[in-house]
Amino acid sequence: MATSDDAIARVLSALEPLPITAKKMFGEYALYLDGKIPAFVTDGVLALKITTHQDPRLTPAIHGEAYPGSKPYYRIPDEWLDDTEWLHEVVAITAALVEAPKPRKSRK
Repeated sequence: MATSDDAIARVLSALEPLPITAKKMFGEYALYLDGKIPAFVTDGVLALKITTHQDPRLTPAIHGEAYPGSKPYYRIPDEWLDDTEWLHEVVAITAALVEAPKPRKSRK
């Protein structure tokens, strides 16, 4: 099921004023911060990459796939989006800890 316009708008609104950009991919979204992808929005749910960051909310109980066949991600419950202070902090820390995407090779 593709993420609805309302769902991505809710996630992006919760992440304001972070300079997050969303790129649509196959009906879902990759979220970019500082040139890195700390999270996806799939099926209307924020899927945060798992890193070494320790947070009492981020437990295996909320692990799940961001998309079929993906590595585990933290599937952030919708009600947690209301805690914007926590959300901004955990997304910013995650972005700092993930690697930047590898540059694409040019086609020749």
